Amino acid sequence: MENPVIIFGAGPLGRTAKEIFESNGNVVYGFLDDNKNLHNKEIDESFVLGSTDDDGFLKLIGKKCEACLAVDDNRLRKSLVKMLNDVRHVQPVNAIHKTANLSSHVELGHGNLIDQGVMVGVGTKISSHGVIQSGCVVGAEVTIGNYVQIGSGSVISAGVTIEDEAFIGSGVTVVSGITIGKGARVGAGSVVIAPVKAGETVFGNPAQPVKA
Repeated sequence: MENPVIIFGAGPLGRTAKEIFESNGNVVYGFLDDNKNLHNKEIDESFVLGSTDDDGFLKLIGKKCEACLAVDDNRLRKSLVKMLNDVRHVQPVNAIHKTANLSSHVELGHGNLIDQGVMVGVGTKISSHGVIQSGCVVGAEVTIGNYVQIGSGSVISAGVTIEDEAFIGSGVTVVSGITIGKGARVGAGSVVIAPVKAGETVFGNPAQPVKA
């Protein structure tokens, strides 16, 4: 990637993205964040330039800069993706740490953040705009939907399907062949041995639905 990157989000995920790009020798132009208290402040030797709707910087994207989305809130991620697609006519770039190990036969979409030490097996499909935190192991022939977040140290076994917008906490184990439905949430440290319904929250070993 030749162009410098503007990172949307100056929180922990933004700092992670910056480290990922710099690990690959890419230049970070700066951050955009809607927290005005951060504007003009220096974070890890890069400045928070303005808000995510600052047209003065947005107009650089697609011409002189690339865009990376590093925000946790899926609603905000979706709105930023729509803006980049509709207004700037670009897709956000993938941020993949140099120590991540992806099989040469992985299908990868746009705008994903894949942190250090992640391992992804052969035949796996990672859609777009997701986050896979450090140390995750994703087995062979796994299907990961759009806007999925997987916490640090989780193990996703072969043949698992994780549908759009699902959230997998840190240190989760999902056994082979399981489907985790759209928008489902799996609590940290859980062991998932049965399918999780769309919108359901589960926790524990074995993971059980959490009653409201």
